[in-house]
Amino acid sequence: MGFNCGIVGLPNVGKSTLFNALTSTAAAAAANYPFCTIEPNTGRVPVPDERLDVIATIAKSEKIIQTQLEVIDIAGLVRGASKGEGLGNQFLGAIRGVDAILHVLRCFEDDDVSHVEGGVDPTRDADLINTELLLADLSSLEKRSEGLVKRARGGDKEAKAQLDLIERIKPSMEDGMPARRIDAPGDGLKSLDLITAKPILYVCNVDEASAASGNAHAHAVARFAEGEGAGAVVVSAAIEAELSQLSDDDRTEYLESLGLERPGLDRVIQAGYNLLGLRTFLTAGPKEARAWTIVNGMTAAEAAGRIHTDFQRGFICAETIAYDDYISCNGEAGAREAGKLRQEGRDYIVKDGDVILFRFNV
Repeated sequence: MGFNCGIVGLPNVGKSTLFNALTSTAAAAAANYPFCTIEPNTGRVPVPDERLDVIATIAKSEKIIQTQLEVIDIAGLVRGASKGEGLGNQFLGAIRGVDAILHVLRCFEDDDVSHVEGGVDPTRDADLINTELLLADLSSLEKRSEGLVKRARGGDKEAKAQLDLIERIKPSMEDGMPARRIDAPGDGLKSLDLITAKPILYVCNVDEASAASGNAHAHAVARFAEGEGAGAVVVSAAIEAELSQLSDDDRTEYLESLGLERPGLDRVIQAGYNLLGLRTFLTAGPKEARAWTIVNGMTAAEAAGRIHTDFQRGFICAETIAYDDYISCNGEAGAREAGKLRQEGRDYIVKDGDVILFRFNV
């Protein structure tokens, strides 16, 4: 799997409700893919992709297996977390291990649900957590610098390069700029393992009445996210919790009654998938139609390795059909006859939606 998003937020913003809805929805889809709960606060959820249903119909596949995203519900954070307040150390330790951050913000008013900061103000909450993460990163850089100085004085070129990078980015971070917005050469920032270098998606948890079009709080977050170079999506965790308990027919009827075309969770999952720069290639046959996750820019040989290491090691070619060609030619046989099936080599860059049959010999 290897790709995961951490759900973060202040207490009482709805992040655990969102996580529970995600994992309940995934459990309900267990017949279609191998769902598993890794730990009580970790689950894998299917990435919605209508293309998979279409190619499965054409290929007359017995089953459909969606690609997955791992989602982790991380312990809540409070002001002072960077200094160990609340569950700060646990929170910061967990968040360092994720690839991207889904930051849930409370965008609903409810007198029965208290707010740890005294009132609903999602952009203030976003600033609060971002500040704690920045402080944690700055503390991490200070500690790292101490060891690098000694190595650099001993002539270690790599240590000197890292030290120079730290000295260059520190002033901007001290001024409140997250690492993800700082230009740095190559994979320099990646080597520093900074929390604020991770891509972030703000999830606006709104009341049921605002699920279709958002509200003033959600609109403020959208503007805030744009200024941060981040993404934002609107969802009602309460609605998603209801949907996760309904049958397919009841779910469709409930969505229609709310003026919604599809569950908000679909948008959250897809946005998280895009946030990580992930792409999908497809395989189809009589036994199964399946979606596979790859990183944008991955080669055919590397994509083959997603299925099995033998496929990569013994790679011969990738028989590739663009998704639109697969549909217009009514499947593999039609695409082959129309000259739309291509034999690509190991260095071919796989496109999103490519339908591929790998040829290999071990």
